[in-house]
Amino acid sequence: MPLVLVLSSPSGGGKSTIARRLLAERSGTGYSVSATTRAPSGTEREGEAYHFLSPEEFEQRAARGDFLEHAVYNGHRYGTLEQEVRRVTQGGQHVLLDIEVDGARMVRERFPDAVLVFVVPPSGKALAERLRGRGTDSEAVIAGRLERALEELAAAREYDYVVVNDDLEEAVRAVHAILDVESRRASRSRSIPVLLDRLQTEVAGELARTRQGH
Repeated sequence: MPLVLVLSSPSGGGKSTIARRLLAERSGTGYSVSATTRAPSGTEREGEAYHFLSPEEFEQRAARGDFLEHAVYNGHRYGTLEQEVRRVTQGGQHVLLDIEVDGARMVRERFPDAVLVFVVPPSGKALAERLRGRGTDSEAVIAGRLERALEELAAAREYDYVVVNDDLEEAVRAVHAILDVESRRASRSRSIPVLLDRLQTEVAGELARTRQGH
């Protein structure tokens, strides 16, 4: 049964890098492309990194209830279109959501059995160095991202798992392991109840035959 996996982290935490690795390495996992009102940056293309919407279009779609979740982050709106999630799960794949804390809370309300994973840096210094290492933000913007990181780290306790992204390979392996374990939960499988019912019937039959033999 396909599951919903949510990856969150502070900006610079590495969730998007881990998400890309998971998608490249697991054929049974698909990505839900988020929508945003911010402009494309660098080589980002429509429908790949994001669905880029105008503020007016975003608002119209939110009013229609098209979004599974949506939130404001750094002055821009981001959201997960429900049709995107259904596109992936109806294809029999687990769906991976790369979203922020507020959005993750909304997903949990709609999908109580969603698996929430929060990715953290090994230290505050490492996070600040990663943000500065991008070379795209002013110190004022970095300060804003660090302030937001404090709020997000407080919310990390609401998640099912916390993965430390010190070594990227190790962090990717950890999320792979989480997917492996969660996908094997009996409560997620439609076939397990059928299997258990069949086994109970067969064992009861063996027990009856054994008693008759005595």
